[in-house]
Amino acid sequence: MSALETADTKQNLRRVAIDPVTRVEGHGKVTILLDDNNRVHQVRLHIVEFRGFEAFIEGRPFWEVPVVVQRLCGICPVSHHLAAVKAMDHIAGYHRLTPTAEKLRRLMHYGQILQSHAVHFFHLASPDLLLGFDSEPTRRNIVGVAAQFPEIARQGVLLRKYGQEIIRHTSGKRIHGTGAIPGGVNKTLTTAEREELRLDIDTMIGWARDAVGLVEQLHATRPDFYDVFGEFPSNMMGLAAPNGALELYDGALRARDASGAMIFDQVPCSDYDSLLQEEVKPWTYMKFPHIRSLGAEAGWYKVGPLARIQTCDFIPTPLAEEERKKFMAPGGGKPRHGTLLFHWARMIEALHAAETIRDLLDDPDIVGTDLMGEKGERHLEAVGVIEAPRGTLFHHYRVGADDLVSYCNLIVSTTNNNQAMNEAIRSVAKDHLSGHEVTEGLLNHIEVAIRAYDPCLSCATHAIGQMPLQVDLVDASGALVGRRRKNFSGDAA
Repeated sequence: MSALETADTKQNLRRVAIDPVTRVEGHGKVTILLDDNNRVHQVRLHIVEFRGFEAFIEGRPFWEVPVVVQRLCGICPVSHHLAAVKAMDHIAGYHRLTPTAEKLRRLMHYGQILQSHAVHFFHLASPDLLLGFDSEPTRRNIVGVAAQFPEIARQGVLLRKYGQEIIRHTSGKRIHGTGAIPGGVNKTLTTAEREELRLDIDTMIGWARDAVGLVEQLHATRPDFYDVFGEFPSNMMGLAAPNGALELYDGALRARDASGAMIFDQVPCSDYDSLLQEEVKPWTYMKFPHIRSLGAEAGWYKVGPLARIQTCDFIPTPLAEEERKKFMAPGGGKPRHGTLLFHWARMIEALHAAETIRDLLDDPDIVGTDLMGEKGERHLEAVGVIEAPRGTLFHHYRVGADDLVSYCNLIVSTTNNNQAMNEAIRSVAKDHLSGHEVTEGLLNHIEVAIRAYDPCLSCATHAIGQMPLQVDLVDASGALVGRRRKNFSGDAA
């Protein structure tokens, strides 16, 4: 992390920038405006990279899209792969998968959930949680964790490796695989591969359960800090099965308000654009979605593990459901909103993923050879939605009669969490930074709040056709001699 200070002469405020935000995927920065007494006046999370996937997907043959969109990210490619192929199933006329194809896709997906949650918690978040927010920056990393807590670090590495092996066996390779195709899958899971994966699954379940216990223990040591760090009320959204169960691969849209009351339930994913609206703001390339009926001020929401386990009625695997009930108990059944609770919820989901993997490996269909569904009527538009590790992921496509994509809209998990992340860093800045001398450790508190959301910033930057730009011309001494701006509407100034 590097902090830069500049003056805002118009308001006589000092600007502190955290640039870049570290231990997250992608590039972002935080700006904080402070007065002479170090009181916080403004905090913003800026996404400073621009990627135009929504634009350059247009014109591609629809069957290429599930492979191409994975290049959005090397951390969560499986999520984009599956969300896109779910849309392309309908475009191509496949309205029902074979049992084997659906279960192989689910296995791939839960392998992704397990590996992603493991890499985030153990590699990116645990240095703060186990070594301290204010610990020496050169030690505050996975190497420092391995030195002080070698067994915890080892388990984290091997949990991720196991999830990656699930992905390799179902998609062909660990990163950017090609296993899911419109209408089904193109790779079987052999009996030998299944037995190889079965060997370690009970160990993975045990380690995932230990990780839940580790986070629970951290909260028990200082509930006055961990439970309320970055706390703010918000709506929550995720997918749920018809019976209210947590559903990470399929299901319909459900949202609750900050008190747990239902906003909507069992809305088909294809109707997402009637529910949600995206705003664009001039100081970041990441959009701000909200629930249309509630408006921009009241309608923003959280997605991801903390939202999901509190939006559902239950988790359909026994050990994870037991842990979910323990998680919910302190709130008396009401939602809990502390930012660090994301880690606890994330590890409950990792446990659920490991349990689900075991159930799928025990299913006879998983080694079946009937991989493609029956083809029916083609469609020109479709929406694919899945619960990525970081939250609800929307892929919306239109395809012409020539089989070429004519429209693409992506609302990724991190975009759904955009306003919530901004609220989190404002809460932390107000509680921990305002009125204090600015130190590296206090600024790391801001980063800790962002990291709790496990943001994938490179996935989230898709502001089409609107790209504000400022170019400064400076002389050899660094003095500003000219400036040109292109504003948000594209006009030069």
